[in-house]
Amino acid sequence: MLLEADLPDDVEALRALVLEQARELDVLKTFKAEVERLRAIIDALQRHRFGRRSEQLDPDQLQLGLEEVETALAAAELARDKASHKPTERPRKINRGALPAHLERIEQIVDVTDKGCPCCGGALHQIGEDVSERLDVVPTTFRVLVTRRPRYGCRACEGAVVQAKAPARIVESGLPTEALIAQVMVAKYADHVPLYRQAQIYARQGIELDRSTLADWVGRAAWYLRPLRDHILERLRRSERLFADETTAPVLDPGRGRTKTGQLWAYARDDRPWGGDAPPMVAYVYAADRKSERPGTHLGDFAGTLQVDGYGGYTALARRSDQIRLAFCWAHVRRKFYDLADTSPVATEILRRIAALYAIEAEARGAPAEQRRQLRNERSRAIVDDLHRYLDARSRQVSAKSKLGETMRYALTRWEGLSRFLDDGRVDLDSNVVERAIRPIALNRKNALFAGSDEGGDNWAVIATLIENCKLSGLNPHSWLTETLTKLANGYPANNVRELMPWAQVG
Repeated sequence: MLLEADLPDDVEALRALVLEQARELDVLKTFKAEVERLRAIIDALQRHRFGRRSEQLDPDQLQLGLEEVETALAAAELARDKASHKPTERPRKINRGALPAHLERIEQIVDVTDKGCPCCGGALHQIGEDVSERLDVVPTTFRVLVTRRPRYGCRACEGAVVQAKAPARIVESGLPTEALIAQVMVAKYADHVPLYRQAQIYARQGIELDRSTLADWVGRAAWYLRPLRDHILERLRRSERLFADETTAPVLDPGRGRTKTGQLWAYARDDRPWGGDAPPMVAYVYAADRKSERPGTHLGDFAGTLQVDGYGGYTALARRSDQIRLAFCWAHVRRKFYDLADTSPVATEILRRIAALYAIEAEARGAPAEQRRQLRNERSRAIVDDLHRYLDARSRQVSAKSKLGETMRYALTRWEGLSRFLDDGRVDLDSNVVERAIRPIALNRKNALFAGSDEGGDNWAVIATLIENCKLSGLNPHSWLTETLTKLANGYPANNVRELMPWAQVG
């Protein structure tokens, strides 16, 4: 800020100063306009994510878009601040006091060099200090574990040699520790970094490992871990209520020189919405196709409520077994009408009524099953019955071949399963639980493109199952996998794998 005393007396110098100030003002206006434009983009993306039009954008693509726009916004705000020579008036997003206590603290002291008083020259004494914490990182550091096993002999008995047994390993006579194998698996199946990219990352630190070598480690670990996935699937089969969904899993077909479309099926349980005490869990199973008999093969003698989307294979399963009751997903119904809402007042009205159901569910979430059932009977049943009458009447007024007619028929033909939640407080309004479990599979598919074989698809299912269950249990997948692989390599008894389950390690 210029003071009156700082102003030049010369007219030309004063004119030059005014011109310079004008240029700076123009620059500030440009930066301000850019900041406002970027903020508007962020607001629009946030509305897509959290507002009424959240169905339109893929959540993962949205995150990518937000990352780039917010990065650009930060750069524009910094440029504006530098040009104006003052900090921004808008408070920055900061993360104070959230650094975990278990992290190592490396202290550095920034002190004055002269501890003499600037006024009288006397000795200064400390009266306090300012302490700030910043999050630092040490890039992935490799180290070599050297294992020495001394051999002992007896001078009196030449044939007597004593030596400790070599520690068991997942990869016998191989380079990796179980911690490194766990790191490779977590990077691939939780962080979605393909093996060839991991090999490139390691090469930057001078560790030359072929992609095929990493794949060999993962395959060996999957062999050890498969009984744990099978145990989880067996536990799920004994549940009274499950969610099911499936997604494509492109698999290389070497004989044809192209990929074929396999399927990864997900079966999940989550009783937390109604206060159940059973641990949440999910199991993935790979299959080479989407034939209707696959769910029956996977679920075996399961008896109870299966909450699913509208795929006909589940309907066929329920027809074959009178022990299975289907509960259909309202989110899928809503999504189909949502696509028509811009051109159809009927679809808009149906969405309004479905939204009323979800508002009631928000109040019921976490309540005991019986309380949820009572609330639904008091408030949701009338909405469902009225919506059924509305759909039935409107369906007679539109062409059965129109998109709206097809969508209404989709809902009406599944009405019994859509109404199941009214009579059972343990049933959810939708199958979003299993859709969330499917999302990591879709992310990995985008990054890795395809599995190398049907066996590779099965390994994918095994490892993804265990990593996702660690996440559901609030465990660090790397720590759990390292410990579990070490136990399995040392011959952990197969009949005790239940003690290795992620939920068994909590509390």
